[in-house]
Amino acid sequence: METKLNINDKKGIFTALLTPFDKNNKINAKALEELIKFNVKMGVNGFYVTGSTGEAFLLSTEERKEVMDIVKATAPDKVLIAHVGSVSEATAIELGEYAKKLQYDMVSSVSPFYYKFSFKEIKDYYCNIADASGLPMLVYHIPAFSGVNMGINEMSQFLLDDRFIGIKFTSNDFFLMEQCKTAFPEKLVYNGYDEMLLSGLAMGADGAIGSTYNFMADKFVKIHQLYAEGKMAEAKAVQQE
Repeated sequence: METKLNINDKKGIFTALLTPFDKNNKINAKALEELIKFNVKMGVNGFYVTGSTGEAFLLSTEERKEVMDIVKATAPDKVLIAHVGSVSEATAIELGEYAKKLQYDMVSSVSPFYYKFSFKEIKDYYCNIADASGLPMLVYHIPAFSGVNMGINEMSQFLLDDRFIGIKFTSNDFFLMEQCKTAFPEKLVYNGYDEMLLSGLAMGADGAIGSTYNFMADKFVKIHQLYAEGKMAEAKAVQQE
């Protein structure tokens, strides 16, 4: 896919959905539907599905597909990002192709972890998923969990590529975030750490993806709105709250 990507309708606040289970350890579809609708009422722009918050690596491939189905059916008009990451590239590709089938807006993946892959291997992994899914790819940068640290040189290799729409930036290295956004203003940068949303926005983030949004997304929607209006003191007060 070598077309320029439109990011204007993909900015804002995105809930990294939890995965509710019932007493029989099955996905609780009703609870998930209610959670999605609750977040829609709080004003979120979309959802990040089966990511870290959704306990992706504790779910089977079929369970991840089931969650993707439920989210698409419940919030078809929202921007939907499918996290397809797995240590198994084949599984990640399978999930990416499934996201394409469901007409998700983007796929995302944490860097392959545990085996200390080389950067070339990591880059090939991302490119293979992007090619297989045919969807815009969002790199998930979370060095505290993945153990993979990338600087501006590595980030640039993705952001120069039209297959990549941007980065989910879960790190407190805001200088690196600012470097990415300044060098690639046409690409998306989402802030990752909930407690640092305002810091991320100040350094150029286009919005954010977060965990505690599941139950208080309205606060983050408010921070985003107040920042856009230049009301920094009010935004800071909500962030402190």
